[in-house]
Amino acid sequence: MAGGYDVVIVGAGPAGLSAALILGRSRRTVLVCDAGKPRNWASHALHGYLTRDGIAPADFRAIGRRELQQYDTVEVRDIGAMSAECRDGRFYVTLADRHEVSARKLLIATGVLDNLPEVAGLRELYGRSVFHCPYCDGWELRDQPLAIYGRGVRGLGLSFELTAWSRDLVLCTDGPSEIDDEGRRRLERNGIALREERIRALEGKDGILHRVVFDVGDPLPRRALFFTTGQSQQSELAVLLGCEFNDKGTVRTGRYESTRVRGLYVAGDASRAVQWVIVAAAEGAEAAFAINTDLIKEDLR
Repeated sequence: MAGGYDVVIVGAGPAGLSAALILGRSRRTVLVCDAGKPRNWASHALHGYLTRDGIAPADFRAIGRRELQQYDTVEVRDIGAMSAECRDGRFYVTLADRHEVSARKLLIATGVLDNLPEVAGLRELYGRSVFHCPYCDGWELRDQPLAIYGRGVRGLGLSFELTAWSRDLVLCTDGPSEIDDEGRRRLERNGIALREERIRALEGKDGILHRVVFDVGDPLPRRALFFTTGQSQQSELAVLLGCEFNDKGTVRTGRYESTRVRGLYVAGDASRAVQWVIVAAAEGAEAAFAINTDLIKEDLR
């Protein structure tokens, strides 16, 4: 065993770094482990974070790490966590180099991975003109011709949501829409066109979408595309430790990001429906407060 800590945090995104800051200032010994695979790897800017609107995600994380350097209570390692288990009330985490570390509390802040549609040309445009979150990237595309990729309830929901940013919208379902008659009528009432043809490719230049090309029918000129095809946990730790999951596939958490496993917390995109950077940072701080409060109670005589 490499060593024991008060808290191990897995993930050094906004939730993990925020929690480490609060816990470090609370004089808790903290190890932050990070595999270097953020959800927003393709993004060129993050938005909606007061005082940091428009900053590059890599710069945001670098600032967070620099701020932690003044606290000798916090250690950050560029290494992932392979597995974890709880034995006798203590957490044992096996890192990617096979070394094991232990902690009284464990915070999972690894986030999620978006399921990218399997469409030719999409990956080359991802982060520049293909996005998943209108709150993050809708302002820059306001009043532009937009496509939505999705089916059924998901496709409908994102289409209606995007009406706040543009009224030139086309829902592309890449096959049967799985939308009932009432859903189709709502699309029509709100001026949203529906294309059910199979998509052959997205075509663009220098990261900017120009058009959606179908197997049959005319190409669709568009400036950007928003997709909704679900997401998955970036780490298996929550599964291994027996967490409950909601219908969206994120961890079901209670007050201050606690889970059904005593001493285990999950913060950030891995645990919530509102998956914004500023919310993730706030959840990390809340989790840190709860963790430190628990540690204080345990140490009182």
